[in-house]
Amino acid sequence: MGGVLTSEAVAQRLGRNVFKARRRAGFSQEELGELACIHQTHIGYIEVGQRVPRVDTLIKLASALAVGVEELLAGIEWVVPAPTRPGSFAAQPPIPPAARKVFPDALR
Repeated sequence: MGGVLTSEAVAQRLGRNVFKARRRAGFSQEELGELACIHQTHIGYIEVGQRVPRVDTLIKLASALAVGVEELLAGIEWVVPAPTRPGSFAAQPPIPPAARKVFPDALR
């Protein structure tokens, strides 16, 4: 597989990260659920890799565990298949001050 994670592998990695952070914090699934306002069953599904949490749930978990979201996402990354892709966002360089003076109407 060459280091590329499948969706199932992503769910399992994320679940393992949540499990480790919860154990380090000393919480049961029930206690974490109460702190994060998430049902303990949902936490269990996340930890065993049966569910991938939504962003808001991930933020709640990280806050309740007093860790950064990046810790829960450790080992997971998106690999872009090519440097540029149609329809993707790209940062444009700022317009230099000299160009603003030469073409002021073009910037309105």
